[in-house]
Amino acid sequence: MRNNRRTEQSSFQALSARLREIGTLQSVQATLSWDQETMMPAAAAEFRGEEMALLSSLIHGKATDPALGDLMEAAGEQAEAREDETLRAELREIRRDYENACKLPTELVSELALAGTRGLTAWKHARAESRFEVFRPHLEGLMDLNRRKAARLLDGKGGVPYDALLDEFEPGLKSARLEELFTPLRRDLVPLIEELTVAPDRPDPAMHSVPVPVDLQARFSREVAEAIGYDFNAGRLDVSTHPFTEGLAPGDTRITSRFQEAPFADGLGSTMHEAGHALYEQGLPKKEFHGRPLSQAVSLGIHESQSRLWENQVGRSRPFWTWALPKASEILGLGALDLDQVYRAMNIVTPSLIRVESDEATYNLHIMLRFDLERAMLHGDLKPADLPGAWNDRVRSDLGLTVPDDARGCLQDIHWSMGAIGYFPTYTLGNLYSAQIWEALRVDLPELDRQMASGEFQPLLSWLRDKIHRHGRRWQAEELGRRVTGKSLGHEPLMRYLGSKLRPVYGLADR
Repeated sequence: MRNNRRTEQSSFQALSARLREIGTLQSVQATLSWDQETMMPAAAAEFRGEEMALLSSLIHGKATDPALGDLMEAAGEQAEAREDETLRAELREIRRDYENACKLPTELVSELALAGTRGLTAWKHARAESRFEVFRPHLEGLMDLNRRKAARLLDGKGGVPYDALLDEFEPGLKSARLEELFTPLRRDLVPLIEELTVAPDRPDPAMHSVPVPVDLQARFSREVAEAIGYDFNAGRLDVSTHPFTEGLAPGDTRITSRFQEAPFADGLGSTMHEAGHALYEQGLPKKEFHGRPLSQAVSLGIHESQSRLWENQVGRSRPFWTWALPKASEILGLGALDLDQVYRAMNIVTPSLIRVESDEATYNLHIMLRFDLERAMLHGDLKPADLPGAWNDRVRSDLGLTVPDDARGCLQDIHWSMGAIGYFPTYTLGNLYSAQIWEALRVDLPELDRQMASGEFQPLLSWLRDKIHRHGRRWQAEELGRRVTGKSLGHEPLMRYLGSKLRPVYGLADR
């Protein structure tokens, strides 16, 4: 027995060492990616593509090494004999990663990395010039590469190409399940939006026209991020074209935001959103399990639940602004605004051209639009060349708006430029999860409103750390959600949350 135990330990220790090496290379790659979006000079873009392609090839080679598979199998046999649930979960996820990696040839992985780097650079130019044609050939190439990738992941067994890519961001989820969630959500969202749009007691939007210097906004945002728990000793806040969070390594989780003089609330919401992502990353047990599944987020849907919860359930709440408004008045010079005016203005429902500037109710219509269009492009039902027209038609029909240019249309998001097809649905999944999690945590934290109004955010963060962050990939997303909330994922909690908050804001009785 002792010999078997020693063999298991040595097998798993050797496996862990290899995974740590892979994780370290991925950290280097993430650092280069962060630099590309924040500080890299434009002239470095071409060679950065070569760097990223080479790193991707090296990582893929190590991730598909047959020796890794042998160690995995040896450790797995012993884990079954011991009935170790945690070790079984880790090996399940290690095996999943290994098998998926082995389906992709190194050449394709390298091509995707190079195309993503070049696509990102082209997208930045196209967005700045508001010219889709600058980005179009890159989008066509990225879609073609992703079709090849999906075919490899499906491994000749049939299935839906989109599902193969979605699985990378939301493991185990199928587009049919998305339809089950999105269809009733759209059905109930549209009449709520229409009800609020015609309500006579609309909030005053004047606050959003008050210009505030961006340096003051950055200072205020930093104070808020620190107050809710973001550790600046293990991170930093910078500015980028598209806000993002990068968990580079143990002790290094960085966020970016963007600011404009008006509306100042957009910069704060962006920062709280990214800080929510970062709190999850900083709460994962990375130092102990670097490179292993327990140190990694379970899915992007759960990741988004954390960012959306801090941005919306916290950042748009009356208790939060009870604490934040005096600080905002001091730093930003908003002394003329009162709490009720700010709270109502933070919850205005007005269709917007820009996803990241959207209110909570109309936001999900943006995601459904992108889900439908990227799936159509991948499956060949929509040519990339026809994307601007299809996009503009959907914005007109879904949001009642006319898209004036490509920058505020199909070029506004970064995701497709990096080849991230299947990513967008995770935003609405995050909203669904966050509402369900919010209901559960309010039962466990009856003093939450008082605590937030006093600037006490640690009880909330500690609850999230215990229930979600520390588990990494121990369970898949829907299973984690059931364990946290006791319920299967559905659209009803989100609709209850939106209705109970927004109707009173508009002077309507909640149903």
